[in-house]
This record gives sequence, structure tokens and C-alpha cells, in this order.
Amino acid sequence: MLTDQQILRIPGPTPIPPSVQRAMAQPMIGHRGQSTSEMISDIRPRLKRVFGTKQEVMILTGSGTAGLEAAVVNTVAPGEEVLVLVTGAFGERFAKICKAYGIQTHVFEVEWGLAVDPQAVKSFLLEHPEIKVIFSTFCETSTGVLNPVKELAAAVKEVSDALVIVDGVSCVAGTETEMDKWGIDVVVTGSQKAFMLPAGLSFIAASDRAWKKIEANPQPRFYLDLQKHRDNLLKDTTPFTPALSILFGLQQVLELLEEEGLEQVYARHRLMKNMTRAAFKALGIPLLTSDKDASPTVTAVKPDDFDAEQFRHVMKKEFALEIAGGQQHLAKKIFRIGHMGYCSPADMLQTLAAMEIGLMKIGKKIELGKGIAAAQRVFLTEGENN
Repeated sequence: MLTDQQILRIPGPTPIPPSVQRAMAQPMIGHRGQSTSEMISDIRPRLKRVFGTKQEVMILTGSGTAGLEAAVVNTVAPGEEVLVLVTGAFGERFAKICKAYGIQTHVFEVEWGLAVDPQAVKSFLLEHPEIKVIFSTFCETSTGVLNPVKELAAAVKEVSDALVIVDGVSCVAGTETEMDKWGIDVVVTGSQKAFMLPAGLSFIAASDRAWKKIEANPQPRFYLDLQKHRDNLLKDTTPFTPALSILFGLQQVLELLEEEGLEQVYARHRLMKNMTRAAFKALGIPLLTSDKDASPTVTAVKPDDFDAEQFRHVMKKEFALEIAGGQQHLAKKIFRIGHMGYCSPADMLQTLAAMEIGLMKIGKKIELGKGIAAAQRVFLTEGENN
């Protein structure tokens, strides 16, 4: 086996396109110079299109969690109550951030593997009218669930004026996101998932309603103060030193997304999801989520007659192919396959073919080629439309 080869099929960090790697290898420039301002000026409108918003998209140097914390500390005023919708580990992270700031936090628990029910949330809000901010994941990375945030925002607005804040870290740029049309108040994402970049940038956009609340919020903040970031962004600069090399890469990523076309990008992700799910169904291996709730960027598989960790180990040893395990109570019970960003149907056919051999290696009785054939049929029926 080639010792320096790695096939990365985890739900982030994801592979980086060669043109993006080349862009990030450019010589360093001054972060307060004209070249940086011109780059930021070019990035700003293009990033808005990915978010589906007319608002500025702030660029923070920090991981996705920095963006989540920024969303909390900027929108929640002292003494206010919030609701966190927990459909997995990253919903729990939102709750932990809120509690770290001493915020009175209501937690709405959903069984891992299921999506949140907007009507159930609506009923909860009728019982708790004091809630001012609602936090939800869009794609819950730990389970492969895509929560119906469009329907959630609509249901919330029927009964409450609470802000709706969404963690889109593992799906923005990989699935349709229409922040303004859907009435979502804050969307957060990170660079290392569908944006095809290294970890190190967090992107966050806020609605007019959210900005009114942010501007009136006396909660102290410094580095994560979104007003600082917005005011500097309007001048094509940043309040603090940016991760310039990743900004070079971001500019090229936006070029690639526009070349392919966002609708085609989203169709490609849906196709890879459907190919992956069809393969495991054909092999008789259970999936954690339903077709309706499944994310186009990550698939969670829950085997019932073999060890998920043993399978992951074999895949890495035999093929240098890395897939993710489960988190918390799903650790060692599921494995997760990332299919987002710089990933194609051909990559998934390679991955699924290797996985069939891996299954045989651990003693799982399958018919070789059955999963691949199912994935190929999906490609032939759905891929023609891409």
C-alpha cells in the first residue's frame, strides 16, 4: 500500500481541491494592504449567494464552534431564556455554550437519528412564551440528519418572535440554503466541510431582526463581537488578523462553486447521498436515518451484525480509507461516511467498492457487487439530470 496515500471520507475536514491548495500556497501579503481589501471585496457578494442572503457574511478566524459561540454571545441578552433543539452531539454543543454563559437554557431532546418536528417545537413554545432565541443544527453531523429548518422557522414565527439560529457547519455549500427566504435569523458554518478548505474560518450571517437585537445587547464580547466584524467588513477589512492563506483558498472555492453552479453542486450532493444509501440497503445493512431525514453531506450506517469499529479499522488498514465513528452513546455502534465538498459520484463508487471488500474481510456475508450495482443504477437514473 502507498504509505502517503489517504482517502478521506469523514464528514470534515474534507479533501481540498488542487486549485485551492495552489491558491493557499500564494506568498503572504499584508493583511491591511490593498490586495487584501480587494480580495475581501471580491469574496463578500459571492459568499452571500451561498447563504441565500442579502446580509453581510462575517468571516471569523476560528473553527465552526467559534461561530456558534459568537451566535450565542451576540444574540442572547442577560436574563433571557433560550431553547436548544438537540438531535445529536452538535445540538448538545449549542446547549453547552449557552450554559457556559449562565443562560437559562431549555433543551428539546429528539432521539438521535430523527429530525426535529417543527410542530412539536411550536407546541413547546406555546408553553414557554418567554423564550427569546432558538438554536438548531441544520445538518446534525453526528447522526447524518438534515433538520427541516425552513419549516422550523415558519412554525416558530406562527407563535413567537424568538430568533431562529442555525448551525449549518456540515451542510452549507452542500445543500440548498436560503436564509432570507426561509426567515432564518442567523446561519453559521465553517470552512472545513462543504467549503473544501482547511479548518480555521467560521462564517456567520444575521438578519435585520437579529442585528437589531445584537446592537441592543449589553452582553460583553470582544473578539467575537459581530458588530466589529460587520463594520470592518463594510470597509473590506477585518477587525483582527485574518487567516490570509485560507482566504486565498476561499476565493478559489467560490470560483469553483460558481463554475459548477450552486444548483448542480446541490444535485451532486443529493446524488452521492442516494447512491450511498442505495448501496447499503442493497447489502441489507441498516442506516441510522430515514430517507426523509437524511443529509446530503453525510450518511450514518448502523450495522446490526458486525462491529463498526472493526470495519473502520479494516478500511483504514487495507485501503487507507478513513471513515468516522459514532459519538457519545453511538460510539462503536455506527460509522459515518462523508460525501461533501471535493467529492464526486466516482469517488463514492470507489469508496463503496472498497467497503464491500472490507465487509468480506470482517466476515460479513454479502454478495460482492450488489451494493455497487445499486449505486450504479441510482447514478444512471438520477445522474443524467446533473
